[in-house]
Amino acid sequence: MTDGMTNEDKLQDSEQAEREKVAAEAEEIRKETAEAAPELAEHDRIAELEKALEDATSKALYAAAETQNVRRRLEAEKVQAAAYASSAFARDMLAIKDHLDRALAAVSDELRDDNVASNFLAGIEATARELEAAFARQGIVRIQSIGEKLDPHRHQAMIEVASDSAEPGTIVDEMQAGYMLKDRLLRPALVGVAKAPE
Repeated sequence: MTDGMTNEDKLQDSEQAEREKVAAEAEEIRKETAEAAPELAEHDRIAELEKALEDATSKALYAAAETQNVRRRLEAEKVQAAAYASSAFARDMLAIKDHLDRALAAVSDELRDDNVASNFLAGIEATARELEAAFARQGIVRIQSIGEKLDPHRHQAMIEVASDSAEPGTIVDEMQAGYMLKDRLLRPALVGVAKAPE
């Protein structure tokens, strides 16, 4: 054991060398036989061709699967692009809806009693209703806020309001309505959230 190898290691090396020698002799005999027997050479050639065919078939199946995956991904992206293509336009329309709502909220009861003004207001209210109907047709819905728990995915807390009647974290005021476009947030609701009184 002066060379650092155990008897077991030497035995394994010897066995490995013997296996390699036998394999080399077998390959040499196969080559000699193949030269003398054309059918054996033909068999080897067929085996090579079958292996090449197997490799080509495997690559073709992989390429077909990859192509199908790309097609599915592109179809899903196309559907999403079509579903949410109007989001920028919808955001712009929300500003118009906000202005209409503020205008209608600012009208006094006296002005509503006036015949000329009431006809004008009826037109503005009809426009607001039509805009809401158009939003509904496009999948744009208002986010419920007052009385709901604050959801950071749909609400943006602007202030905290001390309240005895509302549980902390509950929305008690809405400064600006939020909207969803189908299942995506179009604009978060700007809200006031209850906190425990000091």
